[in-house]
Amino acid sequence: MFEFFDPNEAYRVSMGSLPHWFQPGVTYFMTFRTDDSIPPKVAVEWRQRQRDWLCSHGIDQDRPDWEQSLRTLSDVAYDTFHRTFSREFLAYLDRGYGQCVLRRPEMARIVAESLHHFDGKRYQLGDYVIMPNHVHLLMCLLGDTDIELQCYSWKKFTAGKINQVLDRAGRFWQEESFDHLVRTPEDFERFQQYIAENGPKAGLREGEYLHWRRPAAT
Repeated sequence: MFEFFDPNEAYRVSMGSLPHWFQPGVTYFMTFRTDDSIPPKVAVEWRQRQRDWLCSHGIDQDRPDWEQSLRTLSDVAYDTFHRTFSREFLAYLDRGYGQCVLRRPEMARIVAESLHHFDGKRYQLGDYVIMPNHVHLLMCLLGDTDIELQCYSWKKFTAGKINQVLDRAGRFWQEESFDHLVRTPEDFERFQQYIAENGPKAGLREGEYLHWRRPAAT
């Protein structure tokens, strides 16, 4: 049901503020966040510190293969990078910056309904959690579905619906999303656990976040 990244098969990498890896028919851990979830100054400083760290280890973040270069570092350096930056980025989201409108159950349901809409058609939906200012999910692409276009579709639809309910206009989601190719069953289980524990670890009570786990295949 959930296929994993194969480095021996064709894939592509596109660059924005974050790198986006694409391979058809594989599983992703995805994060997208509201536009006000991280203060702009904090985001700029975080990206600059990441760039400086990579540069100090001989890695140019503007190159599309920079993540491959990162993997050639020692295990200690590789773990330090992710502990310092990837985990720090996710920790920022749990601090509750912004209006956190997804804390409201009716707003979280709009996002949930959108995620389920093309389940089994464009993608196989895995576990997800809708937090007050961001969303984490697992999903496996089906057919020729493009990860970036699908995420854009979710965000465009839900932003329109949520803005309509709030009687407001303007950007609701941050333009770029974080997507991570899942490489092993162990990775998949680790992301499942992270999703399940995200709400309680952030100090949220039941009803302040929405967690869904895909039923086991029979």
